[in-house]
Amino acid sequence: MTLSLGQRGAAYGAAAVLLVLACPMARAQQPAAPAPEPPAPQPPVNGPPVKEPPLDPQSPLAPLPGLGVDWPDLGAPGTAAPAKAQAASGDTRYSFRIDGIDAVTSPLLHQRFEQLSTLKTNEGQPANAAQLDRRAREDAALLTGLLRAEGYYDASVATRIDPGSGRLQVVLDAAPGALYTFGGVQVTGLDATGDKAAALRAAFGVKTGDPVNADTIAGGEAKLRTTIGHRGFPFAVVGEPEIVVDHAAHTATLAMTVAPGTARRFGTIIVPTTKGKHVFSAHHIAEIARFTPGKPFDDVALADLRRALIQTSLVSSVTIKPVPASDPDLVDILVATEPAPPRTIAGELGYGTGEGARAEVSWTHRNLFPPEGALILRGVLGTQEQLAGATYRRNNFHGRDRVLTIQATASNLKRTAYEAKSVSLTSSLERQTNIFFQKKWTWSVGTELTASDERDVILSTGAPRRQTYFIGALPTTLSYDGSDDLLNPTRGFRLAGRFSPEVSLEKNVFGYARIQFDASAYKRAAKGVVVAGRIRLGTIAGAPRDAIAPSRRFYSGGGASVRGYGYQDIGPRDPNNDPIGGRSLSEFSLEARIKTFGAFGVVPFFDGGNIYTTPLPKFSGFRYGAGLGVRYYSNFGPIRIDVGTPVNPQKGDPRVAVYVSLGQAF
Repeated sequence: MTLSLGQRGAAYGAAAVLLVLACPMARAQQPAAPAPEPPAPQPPVNGPPVKEPPLDPQSPLAPLPGLGVDWPDLGAPGTAAPAKAQAASGDTRYSFRIDGIDAVTSPLLHQRFEQLSTLKTNEGQPANAAQLDRRAREDAALLTGLLRAEGYYDASVATRIDPGSGRLQVVLDAAPGALYTFGGVQVTGLDATGDKAAALRAAFGVKTGDPVNADTIAGGEAKLRTTIGHRGFPFAVVGEPEIVVDHAAHTATLAMTVAPGTARRFGTIIVPTTKGKHVFSAHHIAEIARFTPGKPFDDVALADLRRALIQTSLVSSVTIKPVPASDPDLVDILVATEPAPPRTIAGELGYGTGEGARAEVSWTHRNLFPPEGALILRGVLGTQEQLAGATYRRNNFHGRDRVLTIQATASNLKRTAYEAKSVSLTSSLERQTNIFFQKKWTWSVGTELTASDERDVILSTGAPRRQTYFIGALPTTLSYDGSDDLLNPTRGFRLAGRFSPEVSLEKNVFGYARIQFDASAYKRAAKGVVVAGRIRLGTIAGAPRDAIAPSRRFYSGGGASVRGYGYQDIGPRDPNNDPIGGRSLSEFSLEARIKTFGAFGVVPFFDGGNIYTTPLPKFSGFRYGAGLGVRYYSNFGPIRIDVGTPVNPQKGDPRVAVYVSLGQAF
């Protein structure tokens, strides 16, 4: 017998429901048929019609054909009364079980049977004799096919009814028979791949002596197709495996033919222009791609390019395929794209004790300046913050995931520590991470020019003061991400450092440097429980605190800092009991992220920190906060609500602080 296993159909043993066997099934006893009635009189040829006798509505029906399942004798001793009552009403509730396969099958067979079983789907529901017989027959055929897919080609399944003690039970009695194994496996054509032949045979993985398992064969075939493309053969053709079964010897032979073609190197990227709808030029796609001309062909690089193009959100569909090049040693890459809607309107709502309510709306055209040159208009309206800004953003700027940003903003901030009306112009070039391609190392370099009119108080007297600052800065960051998830990490750690040399003009010119270090770690403590912790250290070197603009000092307290306190409320205070900021800070946070049920979780937390007037941070005088948070784990990240309280508050600190935002606290 010769079987051809399709690439997809093999996983279910060539569709088990098609392998219906004539299973031996007992027949229900039928009452004796009555004597046949004489045939009705026929009209004579060319004569008047003969009138048929009237039908007697009380006459019995003709006997039904036998059913495939023996119906239990409900009058027999030991049959439960509930079953009698159910049978009398015509419907019976049932359960089912399978005998004979526990020692020979895999958990995957049981899982597939439960997903496809008619008996399982309707278990516990009323069924009459005909329904029960049909379901049993269907499941017997299903189980036979699944057993054959695992190599039991002589499998057979019989059905019977076990009355039990209170509910009828359908029993599938399986006889798997012998497990068939491969007596020979032959994959021809791989020798043409030279030194790669051994790796390709290992990728297929099916060997002489292995069970004739459809899943193993389909998996090996798929892995061979992937590996041969990864090894540099863009036009390889992998034939369908053919299996010849020897029932007498309980063995099978497998034969498959592979036409690998020739190994090739990458040529050029081609963008079709027939319809004029392509989104990116060949040059820009080459900047995004991780392969360069002359490198050995790798099919994995094409899959990576497809994901990267989709991640730009500027294309609705992407077709990437290798095509022959004029040079027989090269292969060109055809990339066809269809544009997606380029405009987006987004909104955001948030609230934090000390920060107040905050609403943000933005409008984005992601390709106003091709390629990938976006214009973003943004506005913020809040109880303590108002902002308007315009941003030019160029993604994949002369390299993959490299982003150029130029931004102009005008803002009005009202904080407990200060008020600032500012106009700023910033630019940055950064290597970014994202949920599609989470990177270990990221960096940014930038420039900043800010003019800010700020109000605070004189520390010694508490009298109000207003000063104008002109600030230039060159902020630089370097980060390492060793966590397993960008939005909701469960293990690993992160490190980040920021160094920003700045020049300030307020009466005279002076310089200083802001330095900050952040570290966080995550560990799965138990199923559904993640323990997370972070520390933050910062310093401003080169200038006294009072010379530094209030908006550039360090502050502590709030939803992303020490929870339980108002925003920026921790640290030294002026005579009006308002915070004044400092030159250094120390903070830590500990929390347990506990999944409770469904998409919800709770997070008990404990935070601490303080602000210092000295240039180097200390680890004394900490203000502590504790509380409980709730998380809703949506498909775009956790939604966070944290409620905290100060453990050792200062005068004027709130008893309870609430924070609502998107994403974990760190």
